Amino acid sequence: MGKKSLGYRLLCAAGLHFPEDYTDVSLSRIFRQFFLSTYRRFLLNTMNWALLEPINPRLLRPWILRRLGAKVGKSVFIGEHVNIDLNHANLITIDDDVHVTGQTTLLCHKKDMTLYFKGDNYSDLQYKLAPIHLCKGCSTGTGTLVMPGVTIGEGSIIGAGSLVTKDIPSWSIAVGRPAKVIKEIPHREE
Repeated sequence: MGKKSLGYRLLCAAGLHFPEDYTDVSLSRIFRQFFLSTYRRFLLNTMNWALLEPINPRLLRPWILRRLGAKVGKSVFIGEHVNIDLNHANLITIDDDVHVTGQTTLLCHKKDMTLYFKGDNYSDLQYKLAPIHLCKGCSTGTGTLVMPGVTIGEGSIIGAGSLVTKDIPSWSIAVGRPAKVIKEIPHREE
């Protein structure tokens, strides 16, 4: 283990436990992160102001997600109480015509469990970051949780309450925890 920074030592003195990859955190980074997180949380909360409801889903919420760093296409619908990974929003790509319905969560980080063994401290595990891509015209059902590293294919529909842990192919319907493809969407017959 390398030398611990003043910022890391202060966090530990405050009773906070962080993994080894935080040992070089500077005091200025802690303050910067505090103010950035406060600003980002304010923007995220603004997405649900009732006063702005007529413009929220298709205008305000996509604009706010862009301000938070996400790549958001045209004609995107963002429902109420959508949660995103605030500190990693730059890893989220939402293509044109996507519907992200209410209470969907887009998560771009998770603990790396590959080096976790009996007797280890869960708090010492480092985070794994991975992008999320919602392809053109797809839709997430209410209460969907999309995990890091997932791509939801073009035109696909995710059922309400699903947990998406793996890529979903284009033009399919997936449901469940974890989400599994239950139907392929057919071509329209003339």
